Amino acid sequence: MPQKGYVEISIEGCKGCNLCVISCPTDCLVLNTSDTNSFGLHYATLADEDKCIACLNCAVVCPDAAITVYRKIKSA
Repeated sequence: MPQKGYVEISIEGCKGCNLCVISCPTDCLVLNTSDTNSFGLHYATLADEDKCIACLNCAVVCPDAAITVYRKIKSA
């Protein structure tokens, strides 16, 4: 069973390049087209937390280091 994770994206740090969305193997990230940050840029957001497997692909490809990935600890 794949590990579960959670992604935090800095709204102000994200420039909406879409690289994280493209690199996500489970399609849990999307570009928020209904809102913008203070720079007027659309930003990436975690659309489906249940799909995140904490693979770190998004954090690795982010040119602005705006993404932090957390792995959920399995309870016994």
